[in-house]
Amino acid sequence: MGYPSVERRRVLAAAVLGRAPDPAPDDADPLRAVAGEILDVSPHLIIIETPDGAEERLVIAPWATAWHGKDAAPTDLPVGSMVLMRALRDGRVVERIWADATRITGTILSVQGRRDLTVELDCGPHRGHRTITIPYRASGRLQVRHPKFEPGYLFDAIGIRQDGGSLALLPATSQPPYPARAVPAPPHVHGGMPAGISGTATWSDTFDQEERGAAYPMLERTDTGCAQAGVSCAGLPYLSVGSQLRVTNVCSTRSADVPVVACGCVAGRFCDRCVECDTSPRGRIVELSPFSYVELGGDLVNGCFNAQIGLG
Repeated sequence: MGYPSVERRRVLAAAVLGRAPDPAPDDADPLRAVAGEILDVSPHLIIIETPDGAEERLVIAPWATAWHGKDAAPTDLPVGSMVLMRALRDGRVVERIWADATRITGTILSVQGRRDLTVELDCGPHRGHRTITIPYRASGRLQVRHPKFEPGYLFDAIGIRQDGGSLALLPATSQPPYPARAVPAPPHVHGGMPAGISGTATWSDTFDQEERGAAYPMLERTDTGCAQAGVSCAGLPYLSVGSQLRVTNVCSTRSADVPVVACGCVAGRFCDRCVECDTSPRGRIVELSPFSYVELGGDLVNGCFNAQIGLG
C-alpha cells in the first residue's frame, strides 16, 4: 500500500492530535532566548556579540544562575564562551545562562580508553557521526544511568564544547534497556485517541543557532529522505515537514506554535519518561531547538520537560 496523500495525512493527524489546550492564563513574563559570545560580564551586566555581529547589553537579574559544565556564578563565565540565555522583560533581563552547552544523543558505535573514554556515536543519517570524550571524573555518573557502554545501545548526555570537541558530563536520561534497533511498538489504542498527545519534549543543538523549530519522529521517509524516520513508541500520527505543532510545557504552562523542520528519527528511538514535574507517558514526542525549548521554560541541563502536543 502506498503512502497516504498529504490531505489524507492531515485529516488523520487532526483526528489524533486535535489541538492542545491553551495553558491557563497567568501573570508570567514572556520568555526570550538570546544567544551570543561573551565580550564582558560583571555582576549586573553581560555584553555579548550576537550571531549577526551586533553587540547587546543585558541586565543580569539578582537571582540569575549560570552553568558551564557545573553550576557557576555569571561572573565566573569566561570571556569568549558561547552562551544561550533565558531573559525576561522583552529580553533585556537575564535570569539563566548556559555557556558552551551541548547535547550528545545517538547510538554507540565504539568506546575506547581506560580512564578518559572516547566514544563514537551515530547521531542519525542527517546528523552524521560524532566523536566525544567522557572525562574520568564524569564516567561513574554517566555509567550509573548508562550501564551498557556497548555498540548498538543508545546514549544521551549533556556536556560542554571545549577545544573543538565535546565533553559529556551529565546523563540526560536513563539509557533504554533495549538496543537502538529494537524500539518497543506503540501501545494499542482502544476507544479512540483523545485530542492531543502527552510525552517528553527534549532539545538538540543540531538546529541553526537562532532557529525556532522542532524535529518530529513520525515523518514519511519519502518526504524527508530519512530511512530511519517513522519509529516511535508513543503512538504518534504521521506529519509532514512544515506542519505546525502546538507544544505545551505542562510544567510551566507555557505553549507555542512550533514548525516541524527536521526528522526526529533518533529521538523516536528513546522510549523513556520525563520526571521534571510529574511522570510523563513513555516516548519522546518532539525534539526542540534550544531557542524553542528555552522559550517554553525548559532548562537545558535538565534535558526534558513533560509536554503535550496538538496541531498549531
